[in-house]
Amino acid sequence: FCNVVGIRPSPGRVPNPPTTLGWFTLSVDGPVARTVADCAFFLSVLAGFDRRSPISIDQSGSQFANSLGRDFRGVRVAMFKDLGLPWEPAVRDAVKAQRSILESLGCIVEEAEPDFTDANESFLLWRHWSIELSFGDILEANADKLNQYVHWHVHEGRKLTGPQLARIEAKRTELYQRMRQFMEKYEFFVLPVSQVLPFDVNTHYPTEIAGVKMETYMAWMKSAYYISAVGNPAMSVPCAFSEGGLPIGVQIVGRHHDDWGVLQMGYAFEQATNIGKRRPPIV
Repeated sequence: FCNVVGIRPSPGRVPNPPTTLGWFTLSVDGPVARTVADCAFFLSVLAGFDRRSPISIDQSGSQFANSLGRDFRGVRVAMFKDLGLPWEPAVRDAVKAQRSILESLGCIVEEAEPDFTDANESFLLWRHWSIELSFGDILEANADKLNQYVHWHVHEGRKLTGPQLARIEAKRTELYQRMRQFMEKYEFFVLPVSQVLPFDVNTHYPTEIAGVKMETYMAWMKSAYYISAVGNPAMSVPCAFSEGGLPIGVQIVGRHHDDWGVLQMGYAFEQATNIGKRRPPIV
């Protein structure tokens, strides 16, 4: 939405020792920057091993300060179809048009996508559970100070049972295995960051996309949180502007723990397009 670069690292890449949910992987910390190189350098400082985090990856962050250059000839890339989701045509078409850029880098691009069955339920139920844990006690004494979305998550979280959480964790494991198998064929999966163009700041959230009503306040960004559910590293890189001058980002998803590969692909794409250097007119 801002024509900048951001990476959602692999869970455990950037340790977060103060958290009360040490094993939780839906929420991660990561850098946002003007360029992929700046983003990588930022990550080199943030990343690293910390014994206080049970999922911390035992690797130094210094690797992310290395040169990002790489030859992508022959690398297999999957371009999304539609994920079974509604899209604003401008977003869908802008990202699909990037196929020619990837091919110019030497990539072998095919239209294919993983099976994201249960990704929506997995994400939402674990989000309900985590927000209930974080805000449940606060809600009791400050109900009038918390918005309707926190209320919804807390109340839904309190409905969850142990067997429900166990089943959804099993489904999430199956989801991970399907994604792993898909990424054995393709090194990268490319799709839009969100399903809509940037919307008015006074709009709480899009209620409809292409004639399809959104069932929750988050449904317009399933294209992003499906990836959060599987935990693969993903990067947003500017790729186009709409006819009205609104920025559109491409999402580059890599293999499990291959944050470095994602940064390298993001850098190559950025150098081939230079969309991130474009600035909106002063009004």
